[in-house]
Amino acid sequence: MASVLVVDDAAFMRMSIRKMLEDNGHSVAGEASNGVEAIEKYIVLKPDIVLLDISMPEMNGLEALRRIKEIDKDSKIIICSAMGQQQLLAKAVEYGVNDFIVKPFEPSRLMAAIEKVLK
Repeated sequence: MASVLVVDDAAFMRMSIRKMLEDNGHSVAGEASNGVEAIEKYIVLKPDIVLLDISMPEMNGLEALRRIKEIDKDSKIIICSAMGQQQLLAKAVEYGVNDFIVKPFEPSRLMAAIEKVLK
């Protein structure tokens, strides 16, 4: 199963995603509440997958995605973001995102995205 870095500025969302992951046999390598922390933790933890929110303080998810891909072009990143941010999807694809899921999502959708990017 995968080790996952969960990045979201909302603590309740990180907790919810952690539960979904652990209930389905995955492990949470770490958590971050903004893009700056995400990059720092990615470098140290080397997770299999990063689940990344777009709207966060200090550095948004798109910039974190771009920088993580510069550090490791083979990184596996799934954007998890709210409705109304689809216009940002084109930029995420340009930066190399592996998948995109819309909040709120069911655990089955998250697991399908993880399986997809691990292939």
